[in-house]
Amino acid sequence: WVPVEIKKYYNPVTSLLSKDGAEGWRAMKPKALLHVETETPIEVKPDSIYKPIERKERSFNKLYVPKSIEGALPFASKHKDEKKRKKKSYESKRAVVMEADEKKKFTFVQAVNTIRNEKRAKRKEKNAERRIVKSKELAKKEEKLDAARKARKRQQHRAEGKLEAARERKRLRGS
Repeated sequence: WVPVEIKKYYNPVTSLLSKDGAEGWRAMKPKALLHVETETPIEVKPDSIYKPIERKERSFNKLYVPKSIEGALPFASKHKDEKKRKKKSYESKRAVVMEADEKKKFTFVQAVNTIRNEKRAKRKEKNAERRIVKSKELAKKEEKLDAARKARKRQQHRAEGKLEAARERKRLRGS
């Protein structure tokens, strides 16, 4: 391999880019700007317009497991579809009669659950109230912060303006 030096060529045309460049020369305008100036609408191809996608509903066949394979499966994986019955089953028809001690236990569990649900509802209400108060406080803090930010920005812009004016005065005095 032999290192080859490439000659660099760079020739910018600065005369046409300056304000007082060649007479009659104008830079090219973007298409969007021409549309705005001439007030012509943008061309829209009908192929480019989005259309809603229409898909037909897919229907899948039910899963069929052969009896020989289903027999080898564990009980948890076996198919357990109960067909709708025309008559009510024995379990839905029978009346459950509790004994006295069973009834006491049941009412006690119900009372405990009711108390727990009421406590949960109260806690939820308090949390909601607390959240409202907190959001109001945060809004007040945010307002104060916004005011401080605005004041700081105003001061920054004022200082920048003063610096800019001083530079401009210096430039005018210097030339």
